[in-house]
Amino acid sequence: MSSPFGTFRPPNISTDRIDGIGSWQTRDLANALLSGVSPTGTHYYPSFPYSSYAKMTVADVRDLMAFLRTLPAVAGKAPPHIPTLLFSIRRFVGFWKLLYFQRQPIIADPSRGDSWNRGQYLVEALGHCAECHSSRNVFGGIKPKTRFAGGKDPEGVGYFPNITPARIGDWTASDIAELLKTGNTPSHGRVGSSMTDVVTNTAMLPQEDRDAIAAYIKSLPTRPTPQP
Repeated sequence: MSSPFGTFRPPNISTDRIDGIGSWQTRDLANALLSGVSPTGTHYYPSFPYSSYAKMTVADVRDLMAFLRTLPAVAGKAPPHIPTLLFSIRRFVGFWKLLYFQRQPIIADPSRGDSWNRGQYLVEALGHCAECHSSRNVFGGIKPKTRFAGGKDPEGVGYFPNITPARIGDWTASDIAELLKTGNTPSHGRVGSSMTDVVTNTAMLPQEDRDAIAAYIKSLPTRPTPQP
């Protein structure tokens, strides 16, 4: 992934014991997802969206590790990251965490239904939707006033749309759930860019989870789309 902060490459997460995470314990995965720390104690770059994954439940981390252990081992390491000078010092990532990394758990809202609360968890933690659908400052932190209101594609090839009512307020919850299943929009268009990969995954969710995501997105506060 190219970005203003450098080029970052996803690592091998197969069960290969040398090149992948086959030697990891469940606690190693938990530290990576919930704290952004490697088994050797190194800070991960926030291109790995642990700032959202940190809201995952421990039970889900255990389940994820159980699934990952069923995958075949694949040899080979990704090429190294090429961060900009600012991020080339890993200790700076620790400073970034002090500013932008919060491990606040998601609190269920008793005034909302089970579907909305499930949607909040899926959107804010597992789906990490705000990581793309927001604008960032010069240090890579999400600008709170633009959360879910859209932002530049970090690879410089487009713009992630505003998914608050300011942009999709006329969409029904069914419209949103349908997009997550088929990639089709209410205006007979189709999603593109990296959202096609997202839909490939959300299409495999049970319908009740897509409905839950839609319910939560429909409840987002209206925010104007930031200028590119």
